[in-house]
Amino acid sequence: MNAIVRGEFRPLPGSDETERDKAVRRVADAVHRVNEAIIRAVEAGVSVELVRTSRYHDGRGNWGDQMIPTIREAAIAG
Repeated sequence: MNAIVRGEFRPLPGSDETERDKAVRRVADAVHRVNEAIIRAVEAGVSVELVRTSRYHDGRGNWGDQMIPTIREAAIAG
């Protein structure tokens, strides 16, 4: 039996994830990180809006939206 060393990353045994599955998981993971970053930014006092800037096409009927964040500082109460 192999001992797992702390901090060492290894593929899960029997993982037969396809390249398509990996790509979908990468997008889901990235969106999760973006959502966490948005929460931190809002809690720091800014408003965040994601705006589609372009749409990527692969020439085979598949496409994906590409985005940038727009940031608005909180209004100063006076």
